[in-house]
Amino acid sequence: MFVEIVFVGLPIDRDEVEEALEAAFELDGEIIGAGSGMGRCHLDLEIEGDSETTATTAALERLRAVLSDLGVSNCAALNVSE
Repeated sequence: MFVEIVFVGLPIDRDEVEEALEAAFELDGEIIGAGSGMGRCHLDLEIEGDSETTATTAALERLRAVLSDLGVSNCAALNVSE
């Protein structure tokens, strides 16, 4: 699964978010891209595994938990594709 995480008005450094996601998805995911410009930034997260609904839901819940713990979930939009 591929998740593009787009941030608008990110209150912390993008690198902090990247490090937290790398720690949370250490064994089954990795940041494969990042960028910034025009008041926005994004991180591209590739999550390994099958595309079962349960696995996808669990991965997205873990992602949302990391963003929430960092206090950045309100400024993040997730674009998910298989």
